[in-house]
Amino acid sequence: MPLIQSIDSALHDNIGQHGVSADALDGALERAEGALDWLRAQHAEGGLPLLNLAGMTSDLPDLRDTARALADRATDIVLLGTGGSSLGGQALAQLAGHMVPGVDALRAGPRLHFMDNLDPDSFGALLSHLPLQTSRFVSISKSGGTGETLMQTIAVLSALHEASLGPRIPDIFLGLTEPAKPGKKNGLRDLLGQYKVPMLDHHTGVGGRFSVLTNVGLLPAAMLGLDVVAVRAGAALALKPVLEKKKAKDVPAAVGAALSVALSETKNKSVSVVMAYADRLERFTHWYVQLWAESLGKDGKGTTPIGALGPVDQHSQLQLFIAGPRDKLFTVITTDRAGKGPRMDRELSKVAGEAGFGGKSIGDLVAAQGRATAETLAKNDCPVRTIHLPEIDEESMGELLMHFMLETIIAAHLLGVDAFDQPAVEEGKVLAKKYLTQ
Repeated sequence: MPLIQSIDSALHDNIGQHGVSADALDGALERAEGALDWLRAQHAEGGLPLLNLAGMTSDLPDLRDTARALADRATDIVLLGTGGSSLGGQALAQLAGHMVPGVDALRAGPRLHFMDNLDPDSFGALLSHLPLQTSRFVSISKSGGTGETLMQTIAVLSALHEASLGPRIPDIFLGLTEPAKPGKKNGLRDLLGQYKVPMLDHHTGVGGRFSVLTNVGLLPAAMLGLDVVAVRAGAALALKPVLEKKKAKDVPAAVGAALSVALSETKNKSVSVVMAYADRLERFTHWYVQLWAESLGKDGKGTTPIGALGPVDQHSQLQLFIAGPRDKLFTVITTDRAGKGPRMDRELSKVAGEAGFGGKSIGDLVAAQGRATAETLAKNDCPVRTIHLPEIDEESMGELLMHFMLETIIAAHLLGVDAFDQPAVEEGKVLAKKYLTQ
C-alpha cells in the first residue's frame, strides 16, 4: 500500500498565520510542473539514471550472488565509506535489525559494521578485536579518492599483512568505485588492484547521496537477506505518478517540495524537521539530513534539516519544537504500531497507577504518541506534514527513499540550485589533504 501523505496541518486555513497560504502553495505547485516535465524527459532519455533504476531487476541476481559470497562463513562484514557511500546502506540494513536497540546484538548471521566516521580510537579498537580470519571488508568510494575511505583501507590491508593474511586479501576484500578512466586517478582502484581484489563498478551517473538504489545501498541489504527487488519496486511506486503525467498537486513528492519551499519563501521556515516513530527508521532520518542539506544548501538557499526519533525525542527536542523559534516545518512519519508488542498486565498497570494501560500494547502507546505529537504541534500553530507507512518493509522503504529523492530534486528546481553538486564539500576535502601533508 502506498505511503499516505497529508499537509492539512500545514495550511494557513487550518493552523493560522504560520501555515502556508493557498496562493503561495498553488504558486509553488505551478512552478513544480517544470520540474516534473524535466524529470519525465530525463527518464525518457536516460539522462538521470537514478530514475531508471526504479523497478529495474536485471542487475540484481549478480548483486545477490556477490552478497552471498561475502556473507558466506563470515562473522563480520566491515563497510568502509562515508556519507552517501554508507547512509543509504544503513537505512536499508535497519530493516533487518542492524543498529536497532535490543535487536542488533541478537541478530543471526554476520555482524555489519558501517565505519562511516573516521575516528582513530574507534577504528583502532575495531581492528584490535575483529576476528580477521572470518571478517570481510568492502571499501566504497565513487571517486576512489575519499581520504577517510583510503586511510581505513590502508589500515585494514596493513592489519591483514600483520596477521599473516596477505595471501587471502583477494578473498577478504571487495572494492566499489567508478570504472577506470584514462587520465583520471582512482586511488582506491589502484590500491586494491595491486592485490587483485575484485571490484564492483559504482554507477557513474548516480552520485553518492542518491546511490541507495544502486549496488552501494543494495549490497548491504542483500547481505542481510533483504528483498532488494521489493526495494526497487517500492521506488517505482513513488515515481509512478510522475511518469503518469499527474499534475503536481497529485504527486506526493511535488507537494512536499512545494510546501517546503513556499513556507521557506513566505513564512521564513528555514528548518525542516523529520521525526520518525520507529526504531527501524532512525538511520533513514540521518540519510535524509545529508540528502537535503548537501543537495539544497547552495547560493545562500536551502533549509536546515534535522532528524528526530519518536517517542524518545519527545523528551529532548519537543519542548524547543513547540515553544522555541517558529522557524520550522515538521514532517512526522508514523507506521501501523497499534496492537503490536507486549501487552500490559491489568493488575500490574493498576499498581503502577496507570489502570488505563491494562490490556494495551506498547504499540498502542507509540501510535498514540505519534498522533499526539503531530496534533500538539499543529494546535500550537506549527506547520506539520504527516506521512504514514502502513508497514515498514522493503517495498515501503524503497518508496520512502525515492519519495524524498524526488522531493529534493523538485525542491532544488524551485530554489534554482543544482541538486547534484557539492562545491563546498569538495573545497573542504582539498584543504584537509593539504593540511595533512604539511
